[in-house]
Amino acid sequence: MNKAWALLRLASPQLPIGGYSYSQGLEMAVEQGLVHDPASARRWIADQLLLNLARFEAPLLLAHCTAAANADWAALKALAEQQRASRETRELHQESRQMGYSLAQLLADLPELDDASRELLATLETPGLAVTWALAARAWQIESPDALAAWLWGWLENQLAVLMKTLPLGQQAAQRLTSQLLPALEQAQQQSLQLRPEHWGSAAFGLTLTSMAHERQYSRLFRS
Repeated sequence: MNKAWALLRLASPQLPIGGYSYSQGLEMAVEQGLVHDPASARRWIADQLLLNLARFEAPLLLAHCTAAANADWAALKALAEQQRASRETRELHQESRQMGYSLAQLLADLPELDDASRELLATLETPGLAVTWALAARAWQIESPDALAAWLWGWLENQLAVLMKTLPLGQQAAQRLTSQLLPALEQAQQQSLQLRPEHWGSAAFGLTLTSMAHERQYSRLFRS
């Protein structure tokens, strides 16, 4: 079977885990005027990719996928706890938990999930997105670097979808932004593949502050 099918399935916005419901602070950045046109949007997204995701979120997700592929369940559980503890705001914690729950429910109904993965899921009270993403990659036999690429692509697509709903940004402008951001996306993936665990870490104060402010935003389209 063509391996691309599984990869496209994992990266698809149609994966029923509710990713479209979240903006990861971008909606509040638009509200505050930090993001107000394609140039500022490009800067915000590129900064998130290279200063936040590539330094912590992405290498941590990659480690989840590697542990799941190797059936290293103790390491996977420890990584899941590390990911859960790293959520700086209530919104970011709920996003990971709710999307993880949805993906866990999806996987539980699929024949591809093996018994060992099912047993692990049963031991996790509130599995986050990273651990369930890793189990999906294992179930669909997706190599860890490709599973990371699918996650990064899905993140970028969702950010652009947020912009189309909150800015006067059309589909053609979004495609131009995609072309401009692909080098940053590639750089984020390559950096994540090379970063050693002792160097993991980011201090995304802007994201944290906008996420905290979004929790109190009077009118909003997204859950984070």
